[in-house]
Amino acid sequence: MRRRTVTAGSLEEFLEATAPAAEAAAAEEPQAPAAARPAPAQDHGLRTEFEFELPRGYVDEAGTLHRHGAMRLATARDELRPQIDLRVKENPAYLSVVLLGQVITRLGTITDVHAGIVERMYATDVAFLQDFYRRVNSEGHTRAAVTCPHCEGAFEVDLSGGRLGES
Repeated sequence: MRRRTVTAGSLEEFLEATAPAAEAAAAEEPQAPAAARPAPAQDHGLRTEFEFELPRGYVDEAGTLHRHGAMRLATARDELRPQIDLRVKENPAYLSVVLLGQVITRLGTITDVHAGIVERMYATDVAFLQDFYRRVNSEGHTRAAVTCPHCEGAFEVDLSGGRLGES
């Protein structure tokens, strides 16, 4: 069986070829003069980026600990792109590593977060990020309902930052 190698260039070509017709037509239209262009979209209160704090933190090559970061909402393209990644085809468990590498926009002072960085994170942090991804993309928020093990009182915590017990 012969395998097809997908490179970054052919990946973009593949994604463009499979784009909806309306998107392709919009790409072919000539650009209108600046005066005729519609005004930039107004902020409608949609939150697209969420701050988080890792339970353990990522330690880079220089020994710097990075705990605070940001994750943006995933697009359909973000979810489709890993499906054609050879690493994911060979090991389906690698899907979440590739996906997290695409949607994490910042980790401490690191702004170029990629799958290689996610690979080197502690398992606790990767599990936290997987749950965080699910919450912001499925539920639209970072709150979780919890119950106190001592008094059995129910309350909400925000997973995006701060340590448990802090307000």
